[in-house]
Amino acid sequence: KAGHFDDRLVEASVRMLRQRWQPDPSPQWVTCVPSNNRPELVPGFARRLAETLNLPFVPCVRKVKANESQKDMENTEQQTQNLDGVFNVQSGMVRNAPGLLVDDTVDSRWTMTIVAALLKEAGAGPIYPFALAQTTPTST
Repeated sequence: KAGHFDDRLVEASVRMLRQRWQPDPSPQWVTCVPSNNRPELVPGFARRLAETLNLPFVPCVRKVKANESQKDMENTEQQTQNLDGVFNVQSGMVRNAPGLLVDDTVDSRWTMTIVAALLKEAGAGPIYPFALAQTTPTST
C-alpha cells in the first residue's frame, strides 16, 4: 500500500533489534522524528514497530517549524542551525525509561542528536536512535 512501509520491513527491524542489536537496557517505549512532508509515514512505521515489540508508541515529538533538508546543508554549523527551534517535545508524555527514536532516513545524524537531546531534557532515559537508511556516507 502506498504511503506506508511494508510489513516485511517491520518484521526485519524487529528481528534486528531482538537478535542482533539487543540494546541494553532494552527500550521500554518508542517514539519517532516527525515529518511535515509525509506526516503518517514514519509514525505509522514506528507505531507498527512498537506494537510488534509489545511496547507503547508515544508520539511526543512535534515538528513546529519548517526547515530545509539536512542533506542540502554544507557543513555541521549549517546543519545544527537548520534544526534550531524545529522540534518540540511534549514533556508530559515522555517516559522516564529507555526509548527507541525512529526515523526513516538520516543524513547528517544531527536531527537524531537534537531530538534525542530534547527527549533527555524532558526526562527520558537512554535514547537509542533507529533509522531505516542512511543517505550520506560515513567518514571513518
